[in-house]
Amino acid sequence: MNLWRLEWLRILRTKRWIALFGVYVFFGFLGPLSAKYLNELLARSAELQGGPEINLPPPTPADGIAQFISNASQLGILVVAIVAAGAFVMKPEVAVFFRSRVQSTVRLLAPRYVMAVAVSSVAFLAGVAAAWYETVVLLGDLPAGAMLVGIGFEVLALAFVVAVVAAVSSRARTTLATVLISLVALLLLPLIGLIRGVGDWLPTRLIAAMNDLVREATAGDFTKAVVVTVAATIGLLWLAVWGHRTREI
Repeated sequence: MNLWRLEWLRILRTKRWIALFGVYVFFGFLGPLSAKYLNELLARSAELQGGPEINLPPPTPADGIAQFISNASQLGILVVAIVAAGAFVMKPEVAVFFRSRVQSTVRLLAPRYVMAVAVSSVAFLAGVAAAWYETVVLLGDLPAGAMLVGIGFEVLALAFVVAVVAAVSSRARTTLATVLISLVALLLLPLIGLIRGVGDWLPTRLIAAMNDLVREATAGDFTKAVVVTVAATIGLLWLAVWGHRTREI
């Protein structure tokens, strides 16, 4: 059995893909619904609590996608990190087994990385399909070109997230440590982005790109973030390969 099929079967049998699809599809349906009926929910809440009534502008199609992205991006990345960490962190006896039979570290890690990115991306696409359909039905049409570009940017961001986990796993000893360190690193990026002129260069800019693209942003506005994300992903994968190759079991 080759390593690609082995990794595919591992993902299927551990049922980790269910968590990914569950998160993205759930928020895909919930996001546009919450945007559509937010005014009614606020009015009802104000009525029950006896507070002042809050009136928001009528929801637009972009609001449906914004709700999906804001909810799914945070919890989605958490689940992606957990799934990816489960792929890269190996028990000592498993690591010995593979390293004694697979001479190339790249050959060992490539299926784990590619499968993690692929499953995460397909789960995200399922969520986008749900959000797109619900938004069109409830709020109106969305620009197809902007949506497709946004999907591409998000997939690139997911590839970066998995690369971060891969690099961290080369030094962390447990799945929990790998997830926590990876999440801390990813959470630091938005804080760094608060520095003037830095935010446009960070990979995290791509996570919410779809929200900006269906409003007024263009693909060119994300060129800096795309370049940095591609370079950082390649660098992190090199670190992952080097780290796993030199790591003592």
